[in-house]
Amino acid sequence: MHREPQIALTAEPAAHDDGVLARIVRILADVLSLTPERIDPEQTFRTCGVDSMLSVEYVATVNAYYGTAIKPATLIDHPTPLDFARYVARETGAAPVRATPPASTAPMPPAPSPASPVSVPAPPVLDVLREEIARILCCDPWDIDTTVPFSALGVDTEQGAEFVSVINLVYGLSERTAVLYDHPDLTALASHITARLPVGHGPAAGPMPLEELLDAVRDGRVTVDRALSLLPRRD
Repeated sequence: MHREPQIALTAEPAAHDDGVLARIVRILADVLSLTPERIDPEQTFRTCGVDSMLSVEYVATVNAYYGTAIKPATLIDHPTPLDFARYVARETGAAPVRATPPASTAPMPPAPSPASPVSVPAPPVLDVLREEIARILCCDPWDIDTTVPFSALGVDTEQGAEFVSVINLVYGLSERTAVLYDHPDLTALASHITARLPVGHGPAAGPMPLEELLDAVRDGRVTVDRALSLLPRRD
């Protein structure tokens, strides 16, 4: 007498369980300017060509997609896309991630060499400052009169310290919070900063040490998303 086959209690996860891993790999591919098929999810981020600066951009993009607040240092404890996808799945409550074989068994190509920088005019200092203070005050930049004193704009001590910290990161300066008292509005402050910068110096080309940017993120002085906006844009 034949018996009907029993249904296994531990069935294979559905195909959509790999969604987090696929998304993590696609984001990494975008950051590295590669196609997802060229990334082996079981190779380390370092092998894939992810350096400290790219790790900030990568994690910030993941956070923007999933609404998480993951720190770049998480990649140290989860050093492969597969490990990191499992961590993201736990953080977001998504289905567990299964290991999947790489799409190709071909060896991982070396990370592409950085392209020669394209000369792009830097935005005027005044525009950058107005945009940054608007972010801190949660308002539209064009609602801000650049000749109105910071005190009249409602900038308190904590917001002033954050504003100066961002200015220092953007332009590679070491200003103290007191600079807002010596140059009490955006127009005066922009003139002061412009006078301290070399000709042609802009926020995407300044001597901004990556270690200082990462320290600012770890200390909570700058958010990961804000740190990403301070990094040079890659074509």
